[in-house]
Amino acid sequence: MSGILEGRVAIITGAGGGLGAAHARVFVAEGCSVVVNDINQKAAQAVVDEITSAGGKAVVNRSDITNYDDSLNAVKQAIDSFGDLHIVVNNAGINRDRMFASMTEQEWDAIMAVHLKGHFCISSHAVHYWRGQSKEGKPVDARIINTTSGAGLQGSIGQSNYAAAKA
Repeated sequence: MSGILEGRVAIITGAGGGLGAAHARVFVAEGCSVVVNDINQKAAQAVVDEITSAGGKAVVNRSDITNYDDSLNAVKQAIDSFGDLHIVVNNAGINRDRMFASMTEQEWDAIMAVHLKGHFCISSHAVHYWRGQSKEGKPVDARIINTTSGAGLQGSIGQSNYAAAKA
């Protein structure tokens, strides 16, 4: 498989289904090797199996992106499996529909953990890797892509936590 991402390596969070799985399929179709990160092992494995059976390169990663130390394992796996890392797609997401007046602190925190802290954790490790590469004199051509939502711009009734995180 060849395309505009030939020879590149990406981590895609939340890639066990939905938009994340679609991202993984498109990236692989363009020549990218992909780390399919998802907390759902079975879903992530299904995406990897689909990709590899079609001739693409992908591996499953179950790192908890909301845990700083554990999220480092996704970056390490990309490098160990494919020799480098060029792209992080922060796509993982959850939602807890609840009107603001009845929302619990735990519901608020769960959204913030995935949509904000999760983006920070894995991106931080990737940036440290890329910075180290640059300091060694190696060229770095890297990207961080964050999936967003119109809810961040327009708000969303029953999703004040999600809208705040996406903004």
